[in-house]
Formats: sequence, C-alpha cells, structure tokens
Amino acid sequence: MTTIITNISCLVNTREESHLLRGKELAELPVIKDAYLIIEDGIIADYGIMDDLIHAARSFSETYDATGQFVIPSWCDSHTHLVFSGSREQEFVNKINGLSYAEIAAKGGGVLNSTAKLNQATEEELFYLAWDRLQEVQKLGTGAIEIKSGYGLSVEGELKMLRVIKELKRKSKIPIKATFLGAHTYPAAYKEDHEGYINLIVDEMLPVIAEERLADYIDVFCEEGFFNAEETERICRAGMAVGLKPKLHANQLSLSGGTQVGIKVGALSVDHLETLNEETISLLANSNTIGTLLPTAAFFLRMPYQPARQLIDAGCAIALASDFNPGSSPSGNMNFVVALSCIQMKMLPEEAINAATINGAFAMELEDEVGSITKGKLANLIITKPISSLAYLPYSFGTNLIDKVMIKGEFI
Repeated sequence: MTTIITNISCLVNTREESHLLRGKELAELPVIKDAYLIIEDGIIADYGIMDDLIHAARSFSETYDATGQFVIPSWCDSHTHLVFSGSREQEFVNKINGLSYAEIAAKGGGVLNSTAKLNQATEEELFYLAWDRLQEVQKLGTGAIEIKSGYGLSVEGELKMLRVIKELKRKSKIPIKATFLGAHTYPAAYKEDHEGYINLIVDEMLPVIAEERLADYIDVFCEEGFFNAEETERICRAGMAVGLKPKLHANQLSLSGGTQVGIKVGALSVDHLETLNEETISLLANSNTIGTLLPTAAFFLRMPYQPARQLIDAGCAIALASDFNPGSSPSGNMNFVVALSCIQMKMLPEEAINAATINGAFAMELEDEVGSITKGKLANLIITKPISSLAYLPYSFGTNLIDKVMIKGEFI
C-alpha cells in the first residue's frame, strides 16, 4: 500500500541521517514547507517540496491533503511506568494537605502502595489495563515507548510485570522497550535487610529475566532512603552481566551520586535530574550518557524543574519523557511534556521537539526506526490541526492540536 500526504504546510524534523543531538544542535530542527510525504507499506519512502512532485509518475493507494497542517514524527517516550493496577488519587489529596513525597512513602504510600495493588491483580488484568493506556498515549501522538517494571518488588511480581510488557510488545504496532526496575524501592519485608533484597534481584530475578528475554534494560532508583550509589552500581553490573544495559533514576530528590554511577557504568540514560550541581552537569556533558528530563513529575510533585538551560548550554544530550505512573506523573501526554519544557524550563520549541523525538529515540536505541522524518523509518506520525507556526504547539498548551495520528502508515 502506498500513501501520499500532500500540501503539508510544514514537514518537521526531516533528516537524511540521524545522530544524537547535544548542546546548540538541539535547537536545529530541519523542516520543509509546502511538502509531500510518501509512505510505502508503513515505511517513509520519500518526501520533498510539492513543486518537485510529479503526480503522473506514481499511483497511490491513498491520498491525504494536509493543507495548513504540520506533520511531525511521533513522540518517543523513553521513560514510563505504564503497567500498574490502580490509581493513587488519595496520595494526591495528601500532597495538597502538605505531605511530602518522602512522608507519603514512609507511611506505606508511594511505590509500596502500587506494589500492594499490583500483587492483587492477575497478569491478564494488568495487560488489559496497560493496553488501554497504550492506546490512549498513541492517540496523543506517542509512537515509541519504554515501559518499566518496579511495582512487583518480589520475584513473582516483577516477572509478572515483565511478562505483561513482553505481551504488549508482541501485540503493539509501536516499538516498545522493556526495563527491569526491581530496585525501585525496598519492599517492607526487606526494609532492614538490603543485602537480602539485592541478593533476591541478582540471584532469583535476573536469571529468569535473562532466560526468558524479558527486558532490554536494567534500572535502579538511586536516591537517599532507596538504593545508594554502591548498591546501584552492584545491581547495574549484575544486570550488565546478563546483557541488560543500565538506565537509571538519578538525582531526583538529592545529589545522590546516581548520575556519576550512570556515567561510570556507561548507562544509556540517567533520568529525572531535578537536583544537579555544576560538577554533575559537567560530567554528564562530557559523557555519552543521555540526560532524560521528566518535567511533568516535577510539576505534579511541585518540585524544582530540571535545569534544562544549564544542561543544554553545557553541551549535554537531553531527552524528554513523560514518567507516566500513578504516583508522581499520572499522565502520558507528551504534548504537555513539550509545552511544560518550554514554559517552565525555558527550552525553545525546536529544542523540546527534538528532545521528545530524535533524542527520545536514541534514549531507547530506536534511532534507526523512529524519531525523525527519514527514508526507511516507520511512518509513525502526528498530523496537527491547521496551526500558524511550530511555536503554537507549546504556546497553546491546553488545546488538543492533533488532528490525526498515523502508526506504521495507518491512521488510528
């Protein structure tokens, strides 16, 4: 099947080749005005300006006229916790009443709340809940996604989550990456026995994960009161020994050393980064590790936003992701992530779009499949409603500006 989209007001993020963008490059967003785009069997086959299109030379199964509309590569959401059993709006009320994230966690809330709910759910129930969320975020423009475990906190619970993610991978039309986050927090039974729980991860969870090929990455929540730097490195190296690459939760609540550990073990990304100093930013800028910023988590928790401008100006490679989870970011809307990054972190619209597309793809090692308008990549696309400019997307943050979403060349 061959589809052509014609009269595109602006075709966004057109690249012959893709490379990870850092520093000033992040503001460089190539576009073609008055463009066409040809899709063959779900793959981007060709694109260019309308004046160069010779209609008589090709026949098309389907034609779509995008007059006044922008076409953008779909969002690449490289950090989510999409598989969970129940919501946590009571904790939301507790936050309004003044309790901190740490205080809620100390009372058995937070991750342990989600753990209790998840362990009561069947694998089938978890799958259908996650499937519905996956359809929701696709309609909001997400065309590639990473999903973490981390609410099981037991051999049975973690494997159950990862098997759900494996089934999502099998049935979904969009690329999905799976991350093992057994080291999300210490379960209540191991609160005073850190060594015992780490041994459970290393000796009982990882061998099954490796045997069943249940994960692509390993993650650890490196933070005060959770896993310290030494424990984080030990767990990462155990995962690396069975073929899992590290992606870390780092520097969310404090200068935890998570970024340093991530760089030391060659992590693909270190995520959150609300709490940084000049030394940590410099280390990240001089590494191959991507800094993934999650502004909706800072928004929801009323925390300081990540220092995006300092990171970019220092030459760091940064991505944007939603952190979709029931406790600290109950939304997978990447359109709001992009808008919030501009409004609160002073990112340029071009920087935010690059960080949420091509750099997000690199943060999942999917840069050859998605993230830009490039021949040979999947036709996972956002077609906007008629808009006046690229800046209008984050500017009009409360309006749904998506007209259609295409996944593998088909409108959903």
